[in-house]
Amino acid sequence: MWFFGSKGPSGFSSSSTAEEVTQGIDGSALTAIVTGASSGIGVETTRVLALRGVHVVMAVRNVDAGRNVKEAILKEIPGAKIDVMELDLSSLASIRKFASQYQSSNLPLNLLINNAGVGTPFMLSHDGIELQFATNYLGPFLLTDLLSETMKKTARESNIEGRIVNVSSIGHRFTYSEGIRFDKINDESGYSSWYAYGQSKLATILHAKELSRRLKEDGVEITANSLHPGAILTNIMRHNGFMNGFFHLIGKYFLKSIPQGAATTCYVALHPQVKGVSGEFFMDSNISTPSSMAKDVDLAKKTMGF
Repeated sequence: MWFFGSKGPSGFSSSSTAEEVTQGIDGSALTAIVTGASSGIGVETTRVLALRGVHVVMAVRNVDAGRNVKEAILKEIPGAKIDVMELDLSSLASIRKFASQYQSSNLPLNLLINNAGVGTPFMLSHDGIELQFATNYLGPFLLTDLLSETMKKTARESNIEGRIVNVSSIGHRFTYSEGIRFDKINDESGYSSWYAYGQSKLATILHAKELSRRLKEDGVEITANSLHPGAILTNIMRHNGFMNGFFHLIGKYFLKSIPQGAATTCYVALHPQVKGVSGEFFMDSNISTPSSMAKDVDLAKKTMGF
């Protein structure tokens, strides 16, 4: 982290906003999917991408909420190109349906921003998978896999580099001793909601790392990176009453604003400085260093074969 708002090598810092890190960038030739686009930094990511001319497909669980966000953005940016599609990342069936519908639309896909995430006590998804792992990692993994051919086709035909952006968290440092409990994902004994969250976010970094390696091997012009958006006052901890109240009470004194929180996502998605950069972890719109487990090559390979 670049303390006290001091700028890193990119010229940006923890206090930079999404608009600032994308100033002067023309994204009018790009189409992006943003998951979790109806709340928190997903809204700001959508707004700023649209402001820069990107055609944004909002992939949201609550379509009505998504449409409300779209209308609000259109009032500010009348020429914005925004579509809303239903996607529940905790449901494998919903992910497959979304991918099928997207492919049927014949839209190109330059940017895939896996932004959606949850922080919950122990519960299972529609498919009987621990909810945080299902939503934060397994869902984005499947979505990326199903849309990979569309991204490759777009990169070839447009001659524009594709970018996959996984929104992770500094919380990836706080996980189980083995990193990811592949054979105990649904084991409630010894379960910790904090470690389960960290486990899911560690997996998103490892996913981007291994995916980057495979894309390079295949000679595909698509990058894959992960990032920590910063400590932001959003509703991700809405299921944890105490922590949600605590963060809202003191958050205004040390947490990032939503525009600052969306900055690193928008930087990694759009900025020319990131062209050709792949397999990296970003924080405060600069390349950063994740935990040692997040650099474990063997563990990364396991996330792709889970």
